[in-house]
Amino acid sequence: MELKKYVDDFCGELQKMELGEIKEMEDAIFEAYKNGKTVFIIGNGGSGANASHLCEDLGKGTLSDFDKQKRLRVISLTDNTPYILAWGNDEGYDRVFVEQLKNLAQPGDLLLSISGSGNSPNVIRAIEWAKEHGMKNIGIAGYDGGKMLNMVDACFHVKSMNMGVVEAVHGVAFHYLIDALRERFKNAA
Repeated sequence: MELKKYVDDFCGELQKMELGEIKEMEDAIFEAYKNGKTVFIIGNGGSGANASHLCEDLGKGTLSDFDKQKRLRVISLTDNTPYILAWGNDEGYDRVFVEQLKNLAQPGDLLLSISGSGNSPNVIRAIEWAKEHGMKNIGIAGYDGGKMLNMVDACFHVKSMNMGVVEAVHGVAFHYLIDALRERFKNAA
């Protein structure tokens, strides 16, 4: 693909973003913050890297006072490599996220599930478990939304079939979230 076409596709998807979907994600994270709940983030490949990045930004980038401000309880389940490898090797890769949730999650916590296709078996399994155990579920998908689209409470859906564009648009939305939540967290104190 020529660079101009890629940029045009990316800009087109930015223009088509459903702002209400991003607002639902923002509100869910803010509710978790207010109520002292934990936000768990999952994804594979580039979506896993986005999960790690979003976790770092939510944990640090939303702070305006490092010493006194209440902090968001947030963890990316993509970052515990030995744990992921043990479950993947011994029981199957589809269990790498759900088994961590079983150890850490409580009813009322929030699961942010990032999957470009919306069909990743380990993500789907985690969503199913989270629903059964009283967690709020927000999906972040691309393509046609896959199985995830109809399983979650809300979904930020980028309707592109280009994974690079999907992940890049997700990244833009995530950076917006940090700015918006920094202000909301500061004003909630």
